[in-house]
Amino acid sequence: LKFFNTNDSSKIEITSISDIPGGTGLGSSGSFTTALINALSHYYKKPLSKNEIANLACDIEINKLNEPIGKQDQYIAAFGGFSCFTFHRDDTVSIEPLKISEDVLYDLEDNLLLFFTGFSRSASSILKDQNLKTKESDNTMIDNLHYVKEMGYRSKKFLEEGDLLSFGS
Repeated sequence: LKFFNTNDSSKIEITSISDIPGGTGLGSSGSFTTALINALSHYYKKPLSKNEIANLACDIEINKLNEPIGKQDQYIAAFGGFSCFTFHRDDTVSIEPLKISEDVLYDLEDNLLLFFTGFSRSASSILKDQNLKTKESDNTMIDNLHYVKEMGYRSKKFLEEGDLLSFGS
């Protein structure tokens, strides 16, 4: 609310209801922060671009709340769709929409299932440990991060090629 720096003396009430519990790993905090900023920008008639919304959400969560998180949740919430995000060392982000056919999108809708396993975990503690190990050049952690990045590139390739069996495996 401070960001919008309004002289509005009227009261505003913000209520949030969710069917998804915290700690599921679905990016709910990043999505909530992004959606709230978007709603407030419209309410106060101060339009922001998708990039500005994502950046502000990251600033709030990473710099103001000191959460040891990445930027992917805020960016996907702000931009939506199927996109490839490249997070550069200078804090800029490149967004490339995936070239996926309508048939592939329909097949994904018909075949993807999401289940709540009943397990939750603290992303903050996991990411804090990940960040610490990365800064210490822990080879296992670095290898795991490279593996996750490579999985992202392979997923992009399989989706754009329409190879959902390889994407699934």
